[in-house]
Amino acid sequence: MKRFSGLAFIMMIFCILAVPISVLGAPLDEVKAIVGKDYKGDIPTNLNSLTSIDSIIGQLDPYSTYFTKEQFESYTNSINNTTTGIGVVIEEHEKGIEIVNTFEGGAAIGAGIMPGDIIIEVDGISTEKMSIQRASSLITGKEGTVVQVVVMKASTNKKETYKLTRKKFQVPVVAKQLLFGNVGYIGINSFSDDGATLVQDAKKALQKQGATSFILDLTNNGGGYVHTAEELIGLFPNSPDAYYLQTRGQSGLVKSVPHTSLFPKNTKVLVNGYSASASEMTAAALLDQKSAKLYGQRTYGKGSMQTFYNLSDGSYLKLTVANFTGPKGTVINKTGVNPNVVTDEGKELEKAHLDTILESNKTYKQLPALSNVSTTKEFTVTFSNSVQDNKQQKNIELVKLGGTSSVPVSIKQQSPKEFVVTPNAPLEKGAAYLLLIHPKFQLKNGNPMKNGAYVEVTVQP
Repeated sequence: MKRFSGLAFIMMIFCILAVPISVLGAPLDEVKAIVGKDYKGDIPTNLNSLTSIDSIIGQLDPYSTYFTKEQFESYTNSINNTTTGIGVVIEEHEKGIEIVNTFEGGAAIGAGIMPGDIIIEVDGISTEKMSIQRASSLITGKEGTVVQVVVMKASTNKKETYKLTRKKFQVPVVAKQLLFGNVGYIGINSFSDDGATLVQDAKKALQKQGATSFILDLTNNGGGYVHTAEELIGLFPNSPDAYYLQTRGQSGLVKSVPHTSLFPKNTKVLVNGYSASASEMTAAALLDQKSAKLYGQRTYGKGSMQTFYNLSDGSYLKLTVANFTGPKGTVINKTGVNPNVVTDEGKELEKAHLDTILESNKTYKQLPALSNVSTTKEFTVTFSNSVQDNKQQKNIELVKLGGTSSVPVSIKQQSPKEFVVTPNAPLEKGAAYLLLIHPKFQLKNGNPMKNGAYVEVTVQP
């Protein structure tokens, strides 16, 4: 699966409104004219004397590139997450081509290739300083054929060689799930053409299931169409602006697309170092306008836009034509967006889920956390006064953060003040849990408990 190298074929409004370029007799002349007129960056001083398209591209930014007709068709197939390959999302890296995500059913994940691993060779060809377009053309291919990749493993810093069979697959753009506490989770893999519509459909479906709050996951999302970001930003309250645009000839605020049915004000958005382009546009807009709280790590740092130009021979030029910031000036390019709540990598969902649950239980008292517990941990809950348990209610719950329901447990009253909670199955290694003691117990004198309590639990790796 090809990585969207930013807002790749987005900014379609530029394609529609751009003044047609006159055919000058050869694609090379067309490229020179387009670069000289529209490129947002330092134009090569020797542009007119360059003798090949490759030599021009070599002096532009990493996100500007040239496609043959066949490469363009292959690349555009990926915008809607349909391709034949090994099931990976990739991005340029100084050492080669970095894996930023893998998909279920793909050959890569089946072989043990993980996000953070770096492809350094494809069929014997070094990927150092290789564009993702070139890498994609090598990795993808006819269904059933084999590609050999040499990978530098992030976990061991050692080289591993894999022979992977290509196959056709479609990656769902949006995933949804109802988490514990009526929290709707929506994950977006890319900003496809219909991405915002798919998010709205997922939101409605989760609300029908009972969702009252939401977590939107943009981790490992490399971007896509700008209009999808504009539509998605408009789904949040107090988000009239999408971004501040700077082209060669003009600059100004671009509005979001307004909607009548919005996400709640307490919606949380997850980002990480592989959230790029349209994901960062969305994150910066929500941050600048205080429309949602961001959780995770600093984003990738790609605040530039590209558009496609169809050349006279059927090939295409993808060119950087603009830069953007957040509506209030948050810088993105080469900087990234800093989230409101910084978490360890891979822990952003756990933290966002925890905070959402606690927002619904504001009267609950925090008890000392339990860290590095064993997978067979039993929990002893001791009350300051004698209590009696109502067996008809779930008075104590153990919740896996990021999970859909409470963990099955056995609860035994050891004494008038003490209960032992035993999970019915081993806890997950490295996972985070929340022990909730609900105020449903009655004191021996018949009075109810005034407040609940909670304990944060982390399991040893």
